[in-house]
Amino acid sequence: MIFKKLAGMIFLLCVSPGFISPVWAIEPFTVKDIRVEGIQRTEAGTVFSYLPIKVGETMDNEQAAEAIHALYATGFFKDVRLKVEQGVLIVQVRERPSIASIEVNGVKDFPKDQLKESMKYAGLAEARIFDKGALDKATQELKRQYVARGKYAVKVTTTVTELERNRVSIVFNVVEGEISKIKQINLIGNHAYPEAELLDLMKLGTPGWFAWFSSNDQYSKQKLSADMEALRSFYMDSGYLEFNIDSTQVSITPDKKDIYITINFTEGEKYTVARVSVSGDTLIPKAEIEKLVQVKAGDTFSRKDMTETSKKIGERLGHEGYAFANVNAIPEIDKEKHQVSFNFVVDPGQRVYIRRINVAGNNKTRDEVIRREFRQTEGEWFDVEKIKKSKQRVDKLDFFSEVNIETPAVQGAADQVDVNLAVKEKSTGNVSVGAGFSSGEGLVLTGSVTQANLFGTGNYLSTQINTGKVNQVYSVSYTNPYFTDDGVSRGFDIYKRNTDSQSTAISQYSSHTLGSGVRFGVPIAEEETISYGLAVERTQLGLFSTSPARLKEYVNASGTTNSNLLGTIGWGRDSLDSAIYTTEGTMQRAFAEIALPVFDMRYYKLNYQHQWFHPLSKDVTLLLHGEAGIAGGYGGQQLPFFKNFYAGGPGSVRGYDANSLGPRDASDAVLGGPRRVLGGTELLMPFPGTGNEKSVRLSGFVDAGGVYGPGDLPGSAGIRYSAGAAVTWISPVGPLKFSYAVPINKQPVDKLQKFQFTLGSVF
Repeated sequence: MIFKKLAGMIFLLCVSPGFISPVWAIEPFTVKDIRVEGIQRTEAGTVFSYLPIKVGETMDNEQAAEAIHALYATGFFKDVRLKVEQGVLIVQVRERPSIASIEVNGVKDFPKDQLKESMKYAGLAEARIFDKGALDKATQELKRQYVARGKYAVKVTTTVTELERNRVSIVFNVVEGEISKIKQINLIGNHAYPEAELLDLMKLGTPGWFAWFSSNDQYSKQKLSADMEALRSFYMDSGYLEFNIDSTQVSITPDKKDIYITINFTEGEKYTVARVSVSGDTLIPKAEIEKLVQVKAGDTFSRKDMTETSKKIGERLGHEGYAFANVNAIPEIDKEKHQVSFNFVVDPGQRVYIRRINVAGNNKTRDEVIRREFRQTEGEWFDVEKIKKSKQRVDKLDFFSEVNIETPAVQGAADQVDVNLAVKEKSTGNVSVGAGFSSGEGLVLTGSVTQANLFGTGNYLSTQINTGKVNQVYSVSYTNPYFTDDGVSRGFDIYKRNTDSQSTAISQYSSHTLGSGVRFGVPIAEEETISYGLAVERTQLGLFSTSPARLKEYVNASGTTNSNLLGTIGWGRDSLDSAIYTTEGTMQRAFAEIALPVFDMRYYKLNYQHQWFHPLSKDVTLLLHGEAGIAGGYGGQQLPFFKNFYAGGPGSVRGYDANSLGPRDASDAVLGGPRRVLGGTELLMPFPGTGNEKSVRLSGFVDAGGVYGPGDLPGSAGIRYSAGAAVTWISPVGPLKFSYAVPINKQPVDKLQKFQFTLGSVF
């Protein structure tokens, strides 16, 4: 028998990656025992578990090859051999070394711990089995991270050193090199527009003033793709229906320092619209659909207008419950006349209703706080306007940093959809600190503690404690926005205010006011509210030898202690699209404060505010705002001087000291006045280099304002102007607002405060 002849001989199979070579062929034999040799770290049981042959089974050439493949595939071994002696299968292995240490030298752009963490995903980490393939993969990943930062000249070399006990140490030596910059961008094929105008549309560019911040002078495949789409959109919106980008070439100089980009494109001819029609099952009067069409015969072709038309028709059908309406603009092109006709084919699909409204992400805020803002209800026909309004109202709660809504179809039900609202909560507790600098007072601080979403109920609680040199305020305010199920709000206020104006620009006096009140807000329309309230105040006045004569005259006539029953009524309309990142809408507020004829005082104050946001482009928003106020006494009494209007500083006319504008007395003390006007314009835009990040916003502004008093007062009354820039950052530690303003028409008596900021800290 052949097997008996081989009984005293050795059968050997050796393995190398992807190759098995039998030294001897064998006849099938029964395995009496299995022995493992050469293991140091690996348990014998691990080897047995991967072997496809067990004691007592018959082994042949095929099973031997399978066994070697199985053991090698574990990655534990760099060599596997099989021997047979007297029916005993001997498995001889040489283990791969383990990684004792990984060292990274020469790295400045990345934290070393971050790089080691990314190496783990490539399969390279201390205590793991060393794999040359994983080392190559980690090296390429390291180079990729540098290339993503524009460092194409990076060099990465690796050294693998064998250590005792079958271990290795790995050293990455990195020469980072300089950042490769875009030296030139060439546009080939433009005839209708100059190259400079087209380059302004692109984010990528050559080094400039802001390139160090935005990194737009560093090549990125993603940015280049976005720029090509920007070019395509520009041409397609300008009538060039056949515009096409033919090719792009990106080249880098041998020293890896300069990058050249060339974009070849064909403009084609400019097209006009010949005619526009609407067909299909419109469901609603066709004339109403035609009014939504944004293009007319004779207009220059615009892809943007075509898309907007399809969107508006779809939304109009969505208002009737057709959530999946499909509107296609079918073109008919006349290349000889360079004209195009469009037929908007309307397919409304099936009318659907809302099966369920799901809310997710609100770990602290109660479901009912969100659901009561919904205008779309379960079991009702789908209405895109109600869904948009619901999202807007949840957004304007200002409890969340993100609010997203989806309307997926219900599987197996063609006439049902769900509404899935996902929110990302933000801290609604806030410790705010306001700060400003002036030559007279130095650093001025104010502070308050608020919780806008108390225990997740949506109720508002604010406690203000200000122990400043000028103003001391101790107040507690509480508001329940849903005192009734209809949305009537109720709030309470308790406050104590002390004022000592000796170190300020305003008139010299002191006051101590103690008061409390209740207020209500009643919604009268979707975006309109009427508010009213009643409060009791007691004010004690104090004058100094330096106090103006007008203040002394008031105290002599009205006394040092006054009681007041204060009635308030207001109206507000708010159609802003977001409280997180406002881009569109209007906010109006009218407010009246009247001292009722019950106690000592007789006066009134009327104030009106208006804000208008209008998007000029995808990223730029125009804000126009204005405010007007008037006050006076009645019943033979005069307006209390401490109820005067003031202006200057954040919230009114930036660049001037807080409350420093307005009429003055002979000693140059600011008196305030019974009339005030404020206004301004502001361009809001993302901060350069932040992309779609909505927590940081840059603005350029022009402020104007003035306070007016009796005609016999000397002449600081009048409109003041300022211009400047501001940055608003909703940071992880709270809102920060910085502004730098330059007064335009300052007068010698004006006090300036060009840099101003407010700082908040979230708990």
